[in-house]
Amino acid sequence: MTMQTLATTQTLSTIAAMRDACAEARGAFGARCRLGLVPTMGALHEGHLSLIRAAKRECDVVAVSIFVNPTQFAPGEDFERYPRPIENDSAVLEAEEVDLVFAPSAEEMYPHGVAQALVDVPDIGVRLDGQFRPGHFRAVATVVAKLFHIVGPDLAFFGQKDAAQVAVLRAMVRELDFPLQLRVCPTVRESDGLALSSRNRYLTAEQRSDALALWRSLSAVRILADARTADAAALRQAMLRVLQSSPNMHVEYADIVDPDTLLPLDNIREGALVAVAAHVGTTRLIDNIFLPPSIDGSRR
Repeated sequence: MTMQTLATTQTLSTIAAMRDACAEARGAFGARCRLGLVPTMGALHEGHLSLIRAAKRECDVVAVSIFVNPTQFAPGEDFERYPRPIENDSAVLEAEEVDLVFAPSAEEMYPHGVAQALVDVPDIGVRLDGQFRPGHFRAVATVVAKLFHIVGPDLAFFGQKDAAQVAVLRAMVRELDFPLQLRVCPTVRESDGLALSSRNRYLTAEQRSDALALWRSLSAVRILADARTADAAALRQAMLRVLQSSPNMHVEYADIVDPDTLLPLDNIREGALVAVAAHVGTTRLIDNIFLPPSIDGSRR
């Protein structure tokens, strides 16, 4: 990978301008240019920055999209109050020396008001979060497919915290033959274990304390798995005991699934995604850990 960079961060708001900027950037670096895309909804935090820095390590040109996608919010969800600190985000991206920023309006992405064509991953997309947010992953797959077509990246970077989304997008990339690779980067956490999220700013001090039960529940599973407990039902019960000890938490799911299909597992010897979603007050939070396959058929 060449170490040169583009002169300044360019911010584009139209599809045509972004396509032209991506083509020009590739031209500046030559035939072997690797272009990386980090899709975001803005309100950037260290989790996003870890993706950007991973992209910079692997790619010649790094593009970041900032788009709060209205189609993936159901009625009554937090679309209207979702944070949009665009000036701060722009300053952060300039400081990180991001090459291209794509910040379109909803009208630019959906000129007819709603999507006229949809991308659906029907089986995986109705599991975990998809069970509780009908149509959510169809909207995510659609907007990400649009971003892939607009930017044309060689690599796209996502966080492990959105593991169900990653499973949906991996299937989409495979089935629709997108010529790119997905990179999944580790979840970034606060010092006490809380996974970074743009929605954490909604939490009161008391709610933030309650939210730590998500991480404690995952940690309980990891401890049991390391002690050679492979029975998924027992591990689910351990998760629920921790979560139910927090009175202000409404659990949506606490499950142990195959990381590719999101189907529930009976045992974790072949590896597993341990995932949880819950409402703390009015704020919905998700978290997960990945348990790798055991080497000897048992848990370490």
